[in-house]
Amino acid sequence: MIMSRSEVRTEHASKYLTQLSKHWSHRFPDLTYNAERADIPLPNGPCILEAGPDHLRITLSGASEEGISRMEQVVADHLLRFAFREPLEIVWTREG
Repeated sequence: MIMSRSEVRTEHASKYLTQLSKHWSHRFPDLTYNAERADIPLPNGPCILEAGPDHLRITLSGASEEGISRMEQVVADHLLRFAFREPLEIVWTREG
């Protein structure tokens, strides 16, 4: 299993977590979330979002490099769209 993580600095982590979760809840009915955590069953593997006071932690898991790369791109693109009012830096770190 390959894991990819990013800790994105923002004071609006819970807001973005909620927006992303609501956006994807129609497509992924097994998605669960609250103000601090979201578990999103993406097609290539699970995505976990955790909101802290000054960051949004994103953890992706998948079986292939291709799948992880695709999830990194999809999650980053959606997050940047929701956070258009602030410049976010999304840097991924892989394990496995």
